[in-house]
Amino acid sequence: MNKVHYNVTGLQNTDVKTQVKNALGKIDGISMVNVDLARSSIEVGYNGATDENTIKSCIENVGCRIQ
Repeated sequence: MNKVHYNVTGLQNTDVKTQVKNALGKIDGISMVNVDLARSSIEVGYNGATDENTIKSCIENVGCRIQ
């Protein structure tokens, strides 16, 4: 399993956290999503069925910006 970690802006509350987790959870190949509101970070575990560009696009579509 591959893992990526992003520091983001826009993680303002638990509603956004839930939106990010739900959106990423719909992508084939993603097996783990950890969203840390206190640190404004997202960690994603995935396999070869997806790639980092897809993950980044999904996070940005929810309204967060990757730093």
